[in-house]
Amino acid sequence: MGSSFFATFLVIFSLLNYNINGKVISQKGCDIFQGKWVYDNSYPLYNTKMCPFIENMFECQENSRPDKDYMKYRWQPRKKLMFVGDSLSLNQWQSLTCLLHVAVPQAKYISKRTGALSNFTFPAYNVSLLFLRDAFLVDIVHERRGRVLRLDSISTSKIWGRMDIMIFDSWHWWLHTGRKQPWDLIVDGNTTTKDMNRMVVYEKALNTWAKWIDSNVNPTKSKVFFQGVSPDHASGQIGAPFNKNCDGQTKLLGNPGGPHPAELVLEKVVEKMVKPVYLLNITTLSQLRIDGHPSVYGNGHQHNYSDCTHWCLAGVPDIWNELFYAAL
Repeated sequence: MGSSFFATFLVIFSLLNYNINGKVISQKGCDIFQGKWVYDNSYPLYNTKMCPFIENMFECQENSRPDKDYMKYRWQPRKKLMFVGDSLSLNQWQSLTCLLHVAVPQAKYISKRTGALSNFTFPAYNVSLLFLRDAFLVDIVHERRGRVLRLDSISTSKIWGRMDIMIFDSWHWWLHTGRKQPWDLIVDGNTTTKDMNRMVVYEKALNTWAKWIDSNVNPTKSKVFFQGVSPDHASGQIGAPFNKNCDGQTKLLGNPGGPHPAELVLEKVVEKMVKPVYLLNITTLSQLRIDGHPSVYGNGHQHNYSDCTHWCLAGVPDIWNELFYAAL
């Protein structure tokens, strides 16, 4: 799939509408009445000479109106897509922004970042591709007793709840312990503990997210995706196929090495949901790609650090986005 494929993606995403006489008109789904007027040389939709039954009182050109620009504007609904998750969500977001930029290199883009929120906009298409860094989906709050992971609280929903399309991701940061662990306490309802089995706490957080989606998302206005679990290829990590490390790997693995435990948890949560959520099940196909990580060639080519978690670009996340396009 070449750049024309993603040019089509951008146009389809900006419109997502049905077609009359080759022109996009309307959509069932997100609010098509929010947007802007865009000058389009391919308009108008028809020549009134083709319609001899039109009343003379509406025939502006036949009645010698001298200008024609008033017929050249189409309505462009505003579309917003947001990735919500950790740096693997960032990985896929940057892949998509690059694919779309290369597909329409002449189109102006605006890229800005404010705190945890990044926004990549194509003004001509009225499309915004956002990324919100929110690794756990549920809240970590700073209290007098320390950093508290609250499994029943999900305050960032006020940001991503307004999107037309949402793509979620969460898993990698649940593995961190010691100094990299970003919480001191876990609160689960009336229970407070210093730690918990990571698969159990991951499932509890996903259930909180799922309850929010089921209670608040209108499927006729918003589409919800979950990225799936991106596998590590670092020795000792949960789900690493055959416990192999990515360093120096240039060939694909022959088989994925079995299901990823976190993906099984995610699938269980999604299957119980009431509202439709499309699981981009990229785990198995990515498990084969031990060759696709930065290894020592990321982060400024620092050979003292090997990254077997993230993915090189161009690379595996581009395939995730091709599959995302097909699902969309």
